Amino acid sequence: MNNFRLLRADEIDCRIAQIKENGLSLLLYKDARCDMNILDETVGPYYWMRSHCRDNANCIVSIYDKDKKEWVSKEDTGTESNTEAQKGLASDSFKRACFNWGIGRELYTAPFIWIPSDKCEIKKKEFRGQEKLVCLDTFAVEKIAYNDRQEISGLAIINSKTKKLVFVYVKDESANR
Repeated sequence: MNNFRLLRADEIDCRIAQIKENGLSLLLYKDARCDMNILDETVGPYYWMRSHCRDNANCIVSIYDKDKKEWVSKEDTGTESNTEAQKGLASDSFKRACFNWGIGRELYTAPFIWIPSDKCEIKKKEFRGQEKLVCLDTFAVEKIAYNDRQEISGLAIINSKTKKLVFVYVKDESANR
């Protein structure tokens, strides 16, 4: 059917997963616009569609198989976001359904990403009567490389505020031979 290309560095976003006094961990993710662009690029804008059910909790992404002359569908469910619950729910279920098609699945092979506190600004803030650690820095994937198994084999992340390199990963491929 379709083979979707691997994500480029500029299509991958970084989100802070956890903050501690000595640093923070990051997660890599893609957004719904990325999925729509890759679907348009790979199968064409008229050969895929999405539909939502269960109050946007589930999304079905269908791709038209020109050889079989039929629609093939994959479905997944999502979770609400902290900002716009319904919109976030629809977006999350769409992104998950696209993962089922293989778009961005390589992100599941990402290494543990730890940014030490000397490479970011971590502060204590008062929140609802309790002290909480926060980081207002944002991070971006500068470079990414993949091996022949479509796994992340190299990764460079910068602090977008300072423009400095804060994380480098190079997978030892000789360990897999």
